[in-house]
Amino acid sequence: MKPTEWQVCAALLCSCIFPVGLPAQEKHLKKSDLPAAVQKVADQQSQGATVRGYASETEDGKLQYEVSLTVNGHTKAVAIAPDGAINEIEEQVFLEKLPSSVRDALQKKAAPGKILKVESLTKHDRLVAYEAQVTAGGKKSEIQVGPDGGALAHPE
Repeated sequence: MKPTEWQVCAALLCSCIFPVGLPAQEKHLKKSDLPAAVQKVADQQSQGATVRGYASETEDGKLQYEVSLTVNGHTKAVAIAPDGAINEIEEQVFLEKLPSSVRDALQKKAAPGKILKVESLTKHDRLVAYEAQVTAGGKKSEIQVGPDGGALAHPE
């Protein structure tokens, strides 16, 4: 049975009105585009660092701002709520500097792939996970372990 022209139009219209499952889209900004509370936190977090850029995105219906930094040769991204509260910090850590339990767990989970980059994930001033970017068979993916190298109850 072929769909009628009306059914095709209705399906297209619904997909435009109700976008489901779309990833958050990042919008690049200038510092002057940030709300005052966000600018203040961004300035505090960027002391002694090089600012690579500012952005905003809406994730799960919530607007947040991000400042991307380079600090002492590694990357750091700070997600900030419109009121200036820090939602999350993702900071690059070097594999060889991790506790052995975390390093071993990441390497085991990544096998037979290669770990490209590791970041610590901090939410509300608490380390919640380590996340590694992995390449295997020409494909990139991410893996996570808990702060002690153990399994997580849910992805962070």
